[in-house]
Parts: sequence; C-alpha cells; structure tokens
Amino acid sequence: MEQAIEIIGTIVGIIYLWLEYRASIYLWVASIVMPAIYLYIYYRAGLYADFGINVYYLVIALYGWLAWRYGFSLFGRNCKNEELAITHTPKRVWGKLIATYIAAQAAIYIILEYFTDSTVPVWDSFTTALSIVGMWMLARKYIEQWWVWLVVDFTSAGLYIYKDLHFTAALYAVYAIISIFGYCKWRNMMQSKDL
Repeated sequence: MEQAIEIIGTIVGIIYLWLEYRASIYLWVASIVMPAIYLYIYYRAGLYADFGINVYYLVIALYGWLAWRYGFSLFGRNCKNEELAITHTPKRVWGKLIATYIAAQAAIYIILEYFTDSTVPVWDSFTTALSIVGMWMLARKYIEQWWVWLVVDFTSAGLYIYKDLHFTAALYAVYAIISIFGYCKWRNMMQSKDL
C-alpha cells in the first residue's frame, strides 16, 4: 500500500516538474496534490523535516498561484494585477534569502536533533531549509530557483536512497537533471520576452 502511494506521489511529481519546466501556472495545482501525498509518506519514513516542508508547500502553493497570476506580493510591491514575468533574483533579495536559509536550517536541525528520532537531522534540515528558499523563489518566478533545486534534488536523491524510498529517490534524481534543462528553458523564455 505504501509503495503504491509513493508511486502515485512520484507520478504527480513528474507532472508537477513538467508544468514547472513549461512555466505553467497549473504547476500550483499539482503543488497542492503532491504535498498531500508526501505528508503521509514522509511521516511514515521518519523524515519529519520533509513532512513539515510539505505543510509549507501547501501554503506557498496558494501564494504562488496569486503571485504568478496577478503579480501578488506579500509586501505590496510589484503587484501589477498581471502575470508575473520570469526574472533574475534581485541583488537586494539575496541577503534575505541566505539569512532565511541559515535561520531555517539551524531551527530545523535543533528540532530534529533534540525533539525527534530522526537519523538524518543534518541532511534533512539542509534540504528542508534550502527548499523553503527555493519554493519562495519559484513563487516569485526567479530563474535562479533552478540552481537551488539542483542542489536540493541531488542531495535528496541520496537521502531517499539511504531511507529506502527508491521511487522517490528516482524522482528526485530526475528532478536534478531536469533542473538544468529547466534553467535553460526559463532563460530562453525570459530572453524571448525581452526582445
């Protein structure tokens, strides 16, 4: 039963990735379904930080839909009531992203190390904290989100092999490869809009 659920999650994940690659707003629909499936999978595997990040994914999916569709911003900036364009991450944002990553990894590590039976607190907190940043970058349609996902996906594939989640590991290995192609696709889309 659990393996069947993992396979379904993998299929939804592939659909999600295809939609993200195409910069389709419908990736946010898959962003609701996939975390719902993986909440169960990660809890059963004892990957508590991954479980927690999927709660965040459910919330950020709504924000991502509004941002992509209407240019919505939590802070009222760049809200133009039009579809968000693919852009580079502004220089002023990088410091905030790095600080968010460091704070998130430290907090998640402490929780995993001292309050759970996690056997992989360092790697689970690393991928989870980086995913928090990557998902927000995706919601803002920043092209560099692909490089963040490359690191997350490559590391996660190894972590899931270690935890005997082989279908999920294969999915994340595909994600890592597609991250490179996704970056190229988004770069081309961004350049064609600049012409």
